Amino acid sequence: MKRMLYAAIVAAGLLLAMPAAPDAQERETVDVSSLGPQVGERIPEFALPDQYGKVRTLDSIMGERGAMIVFHRSANW
Repeated sequence: MKRMLYAAIVAAGLLLAMPAAPDAQERETVDVSSLGPQVGERIPEFALPDQYGKVRTLDSIMGERGAMIVFHRSANW
């Protein structure tokens, strides 16, 4: 019983110590059109290694219905 009460007190203290989330009105507006190619826009030709070291080009990944290219930013960029 003491452990449960102690855990609840610690959890409540952690919640109180967390900074408050900013209001939606304080957030900066992002101009999505400035971030890179837009939906439906043709991207430039490229030749890049995949996770296995095999060089991939736009033509090599293009299927009969097109291709979806997703860029994922890792934590150590």
